[in-house]
Amino acid sequence: MPTITLPDGSTKSFDHPVTALEVAEAIGARLAKAAVGAKINGQLADLATTIDTDAAVAIVTEKTRDGQPDPDALYLLRHSAAHVMAEAIQRVVPGAQLVYGPPLDTGFYYDIAFPDDRPLREGDFEAIEQEMAAIVKEDRPFTRYELAPSDGLAKLQAEGSKYKIDNAERALKAAEANANHAALSFYATGTPGANWEDLCRGPHVPFTGRIGAFKIMSLASSYWHGDENSDRLTRVYGTAFFAKKDLDEHLARLEEAKKRDHRVLGKQLQLFHIDEAVGQGLILWTPNGSVVRKALMDFIGDELRKQGYHEVFTPHIGRLELYKTSGHFPYYAESQFPPLFEREELAGMASEGCSCAELANRLSEGDIDGFLLKPMNCPHHIKIFDSRPHSYRDLPVRLAEFGTVYRWEQSGELNGMTRVRGFTQDDAHLFCTPEQVAEEVLGCLSLVKIIFETLGMRDYRVRVGLRDPDSAKYTGDPANWDKAEQACRDAAKSLGVPFSEEPGEAAFYGPKIDFVVKDVIGREWQLGTVQVDYNLPERFDLSYIGPDNKPHRPVMIHRAPFGSFERFIGVLIEHFAGAFPLWLSPEQVRVLPISEKTNDYAHEVLNTLKALGVRATIDTTDGRVQAKIKAGSEMKIPYLLVVGPRDAEQRQVSVRAFGEEKDLGAMPLNTFTEKLQQEIQTRGQTRARDAFTN
Repeated sequence: MPTITLPDGSTKSFDHPVTALEVAEAIGARLAKAAVGAKINGQLADLATTIDTDAAVAIVTEKTRDGQPDPDALYLLRHSAAHVMAEAIQRVVPGAQLVYGPPLDTGFYYDIAFPDDRPLREGDFEAIEQEMAAIVKEDRPFTRYELAPSDGLAKLQAEGSKYKIDNAERALKAAEANANHAALSFYATGTPGANWEDLCRGPHVPFTGRIGAFKIMSLASSYWHGDENSDRLTRVYGTAFFAKKDLDEHLARLEEAKKRDHRVLGKQLQLFHIDEAVGQGLILWTPNGSVVRKALMDFIGDELRKQGYHEVFTPHIGRLELYKTSGHFPYYAESQFPPLFEREELAGMASEGCSCAELANRLSEGDIDGFLLKPMNCPHHIKIFDSRPHSYRDLPVRLAEFGTVYRWEQSGELNGMTRVRGFTQDDAHLFCTPEQVAEEVLGCLSLVKIIFETLGMRDYRVRVGLRDPDSAKYTGDPANWDKAEQACRDAAKSLGVPFSEEPGEAAFYGPKIDFVVKDVIGREWQLGTVQVDYNLPERFDLSYIGPDNKPHRPVMIHRAPFGSFERFIGVLIEHFAGAFPLWLSPEQVRVLPISEKTNDYAHEVLNTLKALGVRATIDTTDGRVQAKIKAGSEMKIPYLLVVGPRDAEQRQVSVRAFGEEKDLGAMPLNTFTEKLQQEIQTRGQTRARDAFTN
């Protein structure tokens, strides 16, 4: 009979099979009341799941021990809310056929085929939500039952939904491939045979009444199996929380996110442009955006020089053979642009009547060569390292490049600057001895920490990706893996921020560290990464001469603190709501003469600022100064200098700072420029406005 091991290591033994709920009850009545699900041997499950063998069990409640929303609990809740929404939709639109409806990080969706003469509209949302509220109020149980494959398929065939039959056949095929128990599971929202039910793997919360708050969010088009040549479906998005307060906060964050949308602000602030004639996913950096990008490049460039990096430049294309050696082609061909071929070779294949299928075979077998738009910088950096012999005394070798790479993204996945087809990475590759790995990883992390702290992004966490102990996909010496994983753990600990170890999340060539940044409205973004690599040095047969005068294999470290400039700046635009810190701002100061009479002095102020290297402009347009102030505020310029006759007489400026309700007042021009330069040079560690208001 089962012995249950709890998260604290304690055990409870039972003389009969028990449900997860009974385990919770054995621990305490309060826990059982708060429980919404369980993790059994790491797998999320219903509270009604029976446990008949020894198992590790953790009871899932709305909150974690530190009072934060439990992601597993929200998964259960939103999966259940998707079922409630589906039932409500079928009440409002009879004839709607369900396809599939998974939970998401921020909600859930359901893909549905609606009758041609009765599509779903946003005007139906209120009626659907009323039906959902009634289902939740009834507090019906989510009841799981299983049928043998033949019985389950017969049930679905009788119901007549080709979508559910397809889902069932795919589930049975997957179970067979993995040698798992073959059965089809269904969930009834209430009593099987009497209430609404759906083919589903689960799990769910115990009762509909646990769904505290919900909202249908939007509609979108989708395709069956993601195939645009297949059935067109309607995707209905919703979200759900345990409490209305949490839903209200979520909706407020979404409204704030709309205000901060980098696609809108990028256009307003003239930072970047995407043009259909150039191509979707290809960013045109305008003068303002180029200033931001260049300022970040100069910033990280200064830090790289301090840490002993050597800057390199590599071409935008490379031979296919290079990427075959690295493993990037053909294994990641779907995320790359098609290969390029020499004209003569292409003409020769055409004259032979070579088909597309034969061309693909020749490519994979290495019978023909070509070129590829660079999907990664690492193979080029490897060839630079390998261009001359190295001694252990030369290591580490640190090569850095602001390298542009190209990835093929589906058009539906493109999103402003955060998901693009061409992007520039602040990329670097370090070649070191195994003994140097720990110190070099620490150096990479310290660089990331400097960047985040300088930009005021102090709320971040770290993920350490480790091997899956049960997987054979990893390459390299297990002893080296042990050292590298420990080096990543130790480095993560040194940062003084929360970090998690995630087995199975390592790359096949080595462990990695990812940085997940939380912006000012609570959204998380995965930005910088550091990866330890034993694989590519092996594939390219890299070596250095060790103290024993024999060749040894170096270890390679990949690191990109920004990830890509496009994505990073897109995130920064939203994080700062377009109001960049002074040192990053495309336009740092704008001079506003009150009238034509003070234009001469205004130009004198402008020239003084420009001579000091300040990015300054002047607004000499006709009109009232209030209109000029409004225009400057809309461009989120950090400082506006209003100059009138009195300012000209006394050689002063009247200062307005973006985001401040009150003017900072009049002050001598040299006082302003002195504090302004300090703010720029310290990258915001000292702020001019603070000095003026104290």
